[in-house]
Amino acid sequence: MATSDPVYLRVVEDIRRQIIDGTLPPGAPIPSRAQLTRKYQVGETAARHALRVLAGEGLIIGRVGSGHYVRDRPNLTPLHRWRFLDHPAPFAADLQSQGRRVTWDWHSEPAEASPDIARRLRIDEQSTLTRTSYVFRGDGKPIQLVTAYEPMAFVAHTEEERRSLVARMYAHGIKITEVVESIHTRVPQPAESDALALAAGVHVLHVERTHWAGERPVETSDIVIPGDRFRVMYSMPV
Repeated sequence: MATSDPVYLRVVEDIRRQIIDGTLPPGAPIPSRAQLTRKYQVGETAARHALRVLAGEGLIIGRVGSGHYVRDRPNLTPLHRWRFLDHPAPFAADLQSQGRRVTWDWHSEPAEASPDIARRLRIDEQSTLTRTSYVFRGDGKPIQLVTAYEPMAFVAHTEEERRSLVARMYAHGIKITEVVESIHTRVPQPAESDALALAAGVHVLHVERTHWAGERPVETSDIVIPGDRFRVMYSMPV
């Protein structure tokens, strides 16, 4: 590392390497600030900042009165995006098939189409839509957030009507022909971190999903998934 780099980066780089290669396994204690200053010949401010950076990256976790430890690496649960598309909640159905207990809450309300949503649904900005927000929980813990947008005419008003989107659209004479998803990772918003109980430094998977009927988009959703708990799986028939 170039000598012009801040001295705390030497500490961060070395401890990060040890965590990644397994020299420091999950649960292993991280040297205290005093130990870091002696080992790496840096000041206490640099040692403190190094620990803050490692915690911000989600690599270590602090315990009051005990110090810092390497964070556990959870097994990533597979999400099979091509399965259960005709289920009212494909995500829940997928996890239930893997033995998880999944529940969810939802709330619908009228909303104006933002420029992004208007573009995705090919409608005028500020058109009135129905926005439905969901919180999914696995074994009682929050594991996914969804915000869905669709025309007012198609929205479900009762639990009985909350069947599969594909079936509900078909009842309106609309046949869903394609589901398109675009995925990226990003830093969670504060409200998302709170809702999903995310540790510091954990990013989220953001899935932008749109249901199409031929050339017409009829529903679009923003799906937020903890990046440290799931892996997204796709099947591509050849």
